[in-house]
Amino acid sequence: MSVTRDKLDHLRDILELAAEPAGETGIAKRKSKGIPSARERVHMLLDPGSFVELGALVRKPGGGEAMYGDGVVTGRGYIDGRPVVVISHDQTVYGGSVSEMFGRKVGAAMEFAFNNACPVICVNDSGGARIQDGVTSLAWYATMCRWQEDLSGYVPMVAIMLGKCAAGSVYGPINMDVLVATEDSYMFVTGPEVIKAVTGSEVTAEELGGAQALQANGTVHHVAATERDAFAWVRDYLSYLPTSCLEQAPVLNPGLEPEITGADLELDRFMPDSDKVGYDMHDILLRIFDDGAFHELAAGSAQNLITGFARVDGRPVGVVANQPLVLGGALDAACSDKAAYFIRLCDAFHIPLIYVVDTPGVLPGVDEERNQVIKRGGRMFRALIEATVPIVTIVTRKAYGGGYAVMGCKQLGADFNFAWPTARLAVMGAESMVSIVGRKQLAVTPPDQRAAVRAQMIDFYNATVATPWTAAERGYIDAVIEPSRTRLEIRKALRLLRDKSATRRPNPRKHSLFPM
Repeated sequence: MSVTRDKLDHLRDILELAAEPAGETGIAKRKSKGIPSARERVHMLLDPGSFVELGALVRKPGGGEAMYGDGVVTGRGYIDGRPVVVISHDQTVYGGSVSEMFGRKVGAAMEFAFNNACPVICVNDSGGARIQDGVTSLAWYATMCRWQEDLSGYVPMVAIMLGKCAAGSVYGPINMDVLVATEDSYMFVTGPEVIKAVTGSEVTAEELGGAQALQANGTVHHVAATERDAFAWVRDYLSYLPTSCLEQAPVLNPGLEPEITGADLELDRFMPDSDKVGYDMHDILLRIFDDGAFHELAAGSAQNLITGFARVDGRPVGVVANQPLVLGGALDAACSDKAAYFIRLCDAFHIPLIYVVDTPGVLPGVDEERNQVIKRGGRMFRALIEATVPIVTIVTRKAYGGGYAVMGCKQLGADFNFAWPTARLAVMGAESMVSIVGRKQLAVTPPDQRAAVRAQMIDFYNATVATPWTAAERGYIDAVIEPSRTRLEIRKALRLLRDKSATRRPNPRKHSLFPM
C-alpha cells in the first residue's frame, strides 16, 4: 500500500505542477495583464464540467527544465451538449510559442476532430514560432496547416484571438472558418519594431493589426468587448452549424407562428415611397425570420452588404442582404469578398441561402476598378453558381444590372425568386437610363421643357420596364407577393426544397479555376 500511496502522491504532485507549469511566475504574469489561464478560458467556453484534457503531461523530452503542456492546452468537451475539440494557447509557457511537442499536441487534437467529425475551436494567444527550436518549429507549423486543410469544410473551425497573435501564428487563425477577437488583441506577421528596423516606418500595434483595424478590412469576423463576450458569440455561432458536413444543423422550435402576425403586416407599409429614401435592412430581416433572431457575421466590414444566420421554421439559414443605408446598397469589391466567402461557408455545411435584394448594382468609380471589383465580383458570381444548397431570393426594391444577377437570380442557381410589388428589376435605374437612352431626345427638347420631358421618361420607364410584372411575365421571378407573406413564403419554399440534391452535373475536370 505504501508503494501505491507514494505513486499516487507523485501523480498528484505532477498534475499540480502541470496545471500551473510556470508556477507563481506565470500566475503573476497573468495577474498583471488581468487575463485568465488557458484552462480557465476553456472552461468559460465549454459546458460546465465537460472538458477532458488530453496531453497535459506532454513536454520536451530530455529537458530537465521543460514545462508540462509545452505552451498549449488541448482536449475535448461540449457546447450545448454537442462535442467540440478545443486548443488553447498558454502564453505563460514559452510565450505560447510553437515547438515540436506543441505541434504534436495540436496535430493530435485535430486528428481527433477529424476522426470523430466534430468542430475545432482554437484560442489564440501566441508569440509565434519558438526561436530556440529553429526549423523544427516551422515544420510543425506546416503540419498543423495541413491538418486544417483536411478539416476545412468538413467540420466547423473557429479561431478566437485573445491578446497577441504574431509571425507564423497568424496563418492558423486565418485558415479557420471564422476569426473572433477581443478589442485589445492584435495580429500581424511582422510587428512594429521589425517594420521600423527594416523600412524605417513607425506604426503602432493597434494601427498595424489591432482588432478594429482587422475587422474593418475583413480579416476578423467579429470583435467582442471581453473574453466572455467572445466565447458567448462563438457558442451562438455554432448553434447555427452542424457538428460536421455529415450531419444537418440543429432544429430549434419549429412551427412557431404559422399564420401572419402583426409584425408581418408591418411590412405591407414598410417601403418608402421614393426609391431614393434609405431604410435599415435589419428592420426587414427581424420580421421575416423566426423570433427576429439574427446572428450577423462580419458586421464591421463592407457594411453595404449584410451576412449572417437566422432560422426558418426552426432550421438555420444563411442570409445575404443589401443594406440601403450604406452606399445605397451598391455592391463593391470588399462586399463581394465578404459574400463569396459566406456563400461557400453555408454551402459547405448544407445551410440554405436567403437573398434579400435592394441594390442599384455595382458601385462605380476609379478606386473600385483599381480594387479589382471585376475579379472580386467574379468570385461572388462563382460562389453562387457552385452552391448546391436551397436558395430563395426576395427582391424588396431595386435589383439593377449586375446586382440583379449576383444577388441570387434564377439564372445563376436560385430555386425560388419572389418580388414585392415595390420591386424594380432592370439593367439600370430610370435616371441612369435617361442619361444614356434619352440623351439625344433631351438635347433637341426646348430647355424650358427638358425637366418635364425627363420626368415623363423616368415615369414611363418605371411603369413599363423596371417592374416586377415584366420579370414575372417572362418567368424570371416565380411570384409577386405581398410583403406580409414573405416569412411564410420562405418557409413553404424551404419545405419544398428540403430534399434538394447536392450533386452537380457530371464533369470530367479535376476542379474549376476560381478568379483569384
